[in-house]
Amino acid sequence: MKNTCVNCGISIPFYERGFLAIQGETELNIGNLSFSGEKTGIFTYHFNFKEFKELLEMLEELENAISEGEWNAGVSARRQNIRMIPFADLKKRMDKRDEVEFIQNGKLVSYFQPIIELKNEELFGYESLLRSGDQEKEISPGSLFQTADETGLHSFLDQRARETAIRCRKDHLQRGIKSFINFLPSTIYNPEFCLQHTFSYVEKYDVDPADLVFEVVETEQIKDVAHLKKVFDVYRREGMKVALDDVGAGFSTLEMLSKLKPDYVKIDRSYIQNCDHNKANQSFLKDVTRISRELGINVLAEGIERKEELQYCKSLGVELGQGYYIGKPLSEPKVPVMV
Repeated sequence: MKNTCVNCGISIPFYERGFLAIQGETELNIGNLSFSGEKTGIFTYHFNFKEFKELLEMLEELENAISEGEWNAGVSARRQNIRMIPFADLKKRMDKRDEVEFIQNGKLVSYFQPIIELKNEELFGYESLLRSGDQEKEISPGSLFQTADETGLHSFLDQRARETAIRCRKDHLQRGIKSFINFLPSTIYNPEFCLQHTFSYVEKYDVDPADLVFEVVETEQIKDVAHLKKVFDVYRREGMKVALDDVGAGFSTLEMLSKLKPDYVKIDRSYIQNCDHNKANQSFLKDVTRISRELGINVLAEGIERKEELQYCKSLGVELGQGYYIGKPLSEPKVPVMV
């Protein structure tokens, strides 16, 4: 399924030579520019560039010339049917060409960090973590998502990340092992439409929906609870599970648990650190495990780095655990052996 929803981020090719089109809300005096152009419609202008460097120079000058109103822009090898996006997004994409080209077409893979059942310390599943699959381009996931956010490609990259996680799961994991896959609720404007891409990947790679858990990523703040509930409902309707990540840090109150009723709740690592002797952390963990148990939600402690932390969480009845003590993210899934 091709990416046809404007809200999912439009992929823009790069051209060494071609045409730049801009369209705004006011008149542009092209006679004041250092390069020539042509007015081709109401507040619409075309410019010809013969090398990519020239395009960058045009955009730099135009940025100062069109400071008022909203402007869209696009580039193409031909003057007809140029696909337009906000001018600021186009300029940033051209300025960060290498990173943007990688986001649009680069090789992506998933690393696997194990998740275990604490009661028996047996494998439960893996969190899928996005990584560059190009050994010559070691770009960090944080850098990729930052560039995507700055260039209007956040939804596009989030969609690619979900496909990558599902594809890599097909290649490496057997049925019955859960995959925890991050998603950005802010990129899913209409869950009935936007999630069709994800569901098509599940069908394409013949993955059992029951093995997939989609979790709100750690950097997201819940701003629209009703919208997120709709997203959760659509995932669940398709036979998948949902999780809240970073509870205690990214969310203002535990009341979110009762409002959203996720299948899993992942406790922020700051509350797991030194939980075997930190009284404040212990108090929070007791509250969240009690509330989750009452609501039928499974609790996952992430960021476990010491045996004592694992044992304390286990003593509280926390169902699942994840962290470097259990296993680091690896390109090939490894079954942890606890000592």
